[in-house]
Amino acid sequence: MTDALDTLFEGRRPTLTAPEVAELLGMTKQGVYHWLRDGTIPGYKVGSTWFIITAELKDTLRKGANAPRGGVMPPVVEEQD
Repeated sequence: MTDALDTLFEGRRPTLTAPEVAELLGMTKQGVYHWLRDGTIPGYKVGSTWFIITAELKDTLRKGANAPRGGVMPPVVEEQD
């Protein structure tokens, strides 16, 4: 089954650079480097270069998707007249 993330990453190499991730996600390179240093997204630093494994990034993004916790939607509160 293909989801939106699979479509977003379609045709990408197995490893990405921080600038490639920034372009892909529509953010700044500095933002990606900040996420890498903080461990928000997984990456590997070799010398001064960061490498991001595409499958690991997709996994992390899936886990962080905006979704109700526990699969339960919060109750809808209706206004009363």
